[in-house]
Amino acid sequence: MRIDDTRPIWVQLAEEFRTNIVSGAWQSGSRIPSVRELAVGAGANPNTIQRALGELDREGLTLTERTAGRYVTTDEAAIAAARTALASTAADTYIAAARSLGLTEDGATGLVSTRWTPTTGESR
Repeated sequence: MRIDDTRPIWVQLAEEFRTNIVSGAWQSGSRIPSVRELAVGAGANPNTIQRALGELDREGLTLTERTAGRYVTTDEAAIAAARTALASTAADTYIAAARSLGLTEDGATGLVSTRWTPTTGESR
């Protein structure tokens, strides 16, 4: 993960963890690595990791089992809502960049269409 010094690290970690959930890297119902494991992997303080995970708990994306650890929610509606929110943010960023380059709406959507790989649902 590349850290952006202009934003709090815990916010960036929460975004990364949220992406892990909505992308399926952390599958619904699966156990999340421990705070200590995540801290070592991210090179961050465990308190920072805990704060990021606390935000996901608050959003309903993770659940804490007192003695068994933390798990990804099985609430598909919560995961879908987070996916939509992340995609909306990405779309807003793209739209702002396209506008600043002078692209029209048709030009911007045409560019996305030509870059999209219809058979796999992934971009080139």
